[in-house]
Amino acid sequence: MPTYTITELAREFDITPRAIRFYEDQGLLSPKREGAGGRTRVYSARERTRLKLTLRGKRLGLSLQEIKALVDMYESPKDTTAQLKRFLTVLAQHRETLERQREDLEVTLAEIAAHEEECLRLLEAEKTGKPAAAKKPAARKLKDAA
Repeated sequence: MPTYTITELAREFDITPRAIRFYEDQGLLSPKREGAGGRTRVYSARERTRLKLTLRGKRLGLSLQEIKALVDMYESPKDTTAQLKRFLTVLAQHRETLERQREDLEVTLAEIAAHEEECLRLLEAEKTGKPAAAKKPAARKLKDAA
């Protein structure tokens, strides 16, 4: 069965050894210790898979607690149905959070666009010497409509 050093895993997954040690501290990884005083970490294929799943969960935006719960579930092959249902629940909750964030971002981007439009209008008025007519920003219209 293949084993890996912390340096090999860090290089393979393009993360720092410090990040791997952090995941150990969080209980996501538990390598064997070898050498004088157990200073050398040795990671099994199982630990490599757990690291891979952890990083995948981070890319999805899951918390380390959520990742640990999900990864630990897959350690016990007892009830796949329960595991999959739990994973679907976590994904649905995460999707809901991301959808709310997207809505917030769309409102913020509309406000930025309105401010940019207003600044450009004021600059143009300054350049031509004509007074700028007061105009309600588009973002405010958007917000008022909501």
